[in-house]
Amino acid sequence: MRDVPKKPKPPHQSKDAKSKRPPGLPDKETLIRFLREAGEAEKGDIARAFGLKGADRRALRQMLNELEAEGKLGKRGRKGFAERGALPPVGVVDVVERDTDGELWVRLAKGAEDAPAARLAPDRNEKAAGAPGLGDRLLVRFERVEDGFEARMIKRLGQSAHRVLGVIRKSKREVRVEPVDRRSKESLLIPEFAARELKDGDLVLAQVGTAERRYGPKAGKVLEVVGREDQPRAASLIAIHTHGIPVGFSSAAEAEAEAAQAPTIQGRTDLRDTPLITIDPADARDHDDAVYAHPDDDPKNKDGWVVWVAIADVSAYVRYNTALDREARDKGNSTYFPDRVEPMLPHRLSSGLCSLVEGENRACLAVRMVFDKSGRKTGHRFVRGLMRSAAKLSYEQAQRAVDGHPDDKTGPILEPILRPLWAAYACMKKGRDQRAPLAIETLERKVVIDANGEIASITPRESLEAHRLIEEMMIQANVCAAETLEQKRIPLLYRVHEQPSQEKLFALADFLTTVGINWSKGETVRTDRFNRLLEHTRGGPHAEVVNEVVLRTQMQAHYSPENVGHFGLNLSRYAHFTSPIRRYSDLVVHRGLIRGLGLGKDGLADEEIARMTETAEQVTMTERRSMAAERDATDRYMAAFLEKRLGAEFEGRITGVTRFGLFVRLAETGADGLVPVSTLGNEYFQHDDRTHALVGERTGRRWRLGRQVSVRLTEATPITGGLLFEMLSEPEDADPTAPRPRLGVRNRQGPPKRGGPPPGVRRGKRR
Repeated sequence: MRDVPKKPKPPHQSKDAKSKRPPGLPDKETLIRFLREAGEAEKGDIARAFGLKGADRRALRQMLNELEAEGKLGKRGRKGFAERGALPPVGVVDVVERDTDGELWVRLAKGAEDAPAARLAPDRNEKAAGAPGLGDRLLVRFERVEDGFEARMIKRLGQSAHRVLGVIRKSKREVRVEPVDRRSKESLLIPEFAARELKDGDLVLAQVGTAERRYGPKAGKVLEVVGREDQPRAASLIAIHTHGIPVGFSSAAEAEAEAAQAPTIQGRTDLRDTPLITIDPADARDHDDAVYAHPDDDPKNKDGWVVWVAIADVSAYVRYNTALDREARDKGNSTYFPDRVEPMLPHRLSSGLCSLVEGENRACLAVRMVFDKSGRKTGHRFVRGLMRSAAKLSYEQAQRAVDGHPDDKTGPILEPILRPLWAAYACMKKGRDQRAPLAIETLERKVVIDANGEIASITPRESLEAHRLIEEMMIQANVCAAETLEQKRIPLLYRVHEQPSQEKLFALADFLTTVGINWSKGETVRTDRFNRLLEHTRGGPHAEVVNEVVLRTQMQAHYSPENVGHFGLNLSRYAHFTSPIRRYSDLVVHRGLIRGLGLGKDGLADEEIARMTETAEQVTMTERRSMAAERDATDRYMAAFLEKRLGAEFEGRITGVTRFGLFVRLAETGADGLVPVSTLGNEYFQHDDRTHALVGERTGRRWRLGRQVSVRLTEATPITGGLLFEMLSEPEDADPTAPRPRLGVRNRQGPPKRGGPPPGVRRGKRR
């Protein structure tokens, strides 16, 4: 579990100040002023501050409710209150979005909707990639700035504030633990007598002690040697420790998993003669969904299709509030690294009884969906069944067979199973095209690890029609789950995705004008409007950057017991149902269906319903935690892969323009690195928010978002995942229509002071 710092106390007040406070219940203005000074406080804290007891406490509760209803107060967590739109001096936040310039924005981890987002200020002392990434949880200090709030990171959460994961560095004079987190600058000093068994390069977990001297490093104590920095699998190990990913299972959970029995037909619909098949990545270790399709024999639905989606019935084995359930909820989801998986459930279940293994009887929760010839879903029903997978195929294997190259396994099932699946998908695609979900293209990279744990290659993930077929069938099954639970009035975890904020849309419009594209700010935002923009630029010089900017304009999807729809998929209701082996949210939805449809006694418990909001926050947090860990591990693997190519030149594209430098993504590997602003030339560069560019103060020459550039790799640090580049391209000429930056202007969020004017460049006078 993550260590979360204690809630900051209200500002200290002198005895004189306290004596001036009116005794008894304060009026509303006094209460708001108190909360403004404190940042935030719970009802009990307020009552103690004003010396309230008995009836006065009940009156305080009523006053707080009235102020909240009047829109003057906002909730903070379950019990806290703050002035509406205010932020505390110090708080725990999640990094929730990246804007078109690559700047990161944070929100209070337990803030209500009124708590504003704050821009994360860059770490000015950071040499490498500086800011954390999406999904990270941080402790920050808030500062009010001209256009809102700015957050300055105090520390990154995920490992204990008193523990450091680092690498042993031995010298003749001392032994240190250098942290693996590139955002941390604090090393620990290990006493000589305690370091005799340690070796240079050991990866260790160390306890933070006290400072050796006033300005020296803190003392440390090595708690555990967890590996070696030069081990091929160190990257995922570091990510697990850094982000606090729960590892392994308790003996109680393992015992429950081992005691699980193979399913029987009792209480289930027999689906063993239905030729359901699994189609997954070639290296998949678990199989939680299977599909089958056939033409509808109902004469009223001519040219319609019936599609079956069967999902592993995990709820039959993971009952509420058992050791298995508590640990699955704590993990929230499985976490996937290039070389390993940290599963949500023990191997006995995730790869055994809950995996739809070919030829084995397996418990399932299945939905039968009916589509008309236009691809519109006309009906569905759920059954709790017993199935037996007819075949286990990879995406590539299934696609080759449909493309005319079947093998010994796919040949016999090509006509009876695969071709009907593809025909059903062609029908469903008509409905998808009419729905017009967002058509943003994302190029994923796959890190291929060989048998020795070394990086064999980094290649683009191939996008096949087989992927899109399974995706659409899973989406429709998820819609069915949400619709059924709503109909049965069973609370559920929706997967929600809000439409872009007005600020993001205005920023997009401003950017598009810089590449000669008009975007009306007043027009209603819809997915098909974004799709027309993407289609208009596809194949042109701005296609990649427009795709990137549209992606960054979107909000992050999350879980919620309240439904606001799913903007990206253009669906009014949506819930995750199809992956209960690896997502706790899906398990909750399964239990809801079992309760609502009367399919057993192991459905959603009343206690789970009462905790639905808390569960939504938990699984959203764990999902983002895993995303951050997976991203960090991939960054480290990329840095290790590129370390052997120091000094090499690469083609790339500017994907982020910030006050402290340019982020460049390499075309060859998809790796991201930083070109520090201090290395860009013999003048100051200022950040232009409107054009998303760094602009030279004296010459007006500029570096724009989306521009293709050539860079040289100057530094690759596998232990931190950091990449630094040297810019080889020249900046673009000044835009004659753009206003020139004022000489000498230095705003308070400007580039680091250490990146000041090089020798021989005179500072301009302030006008």
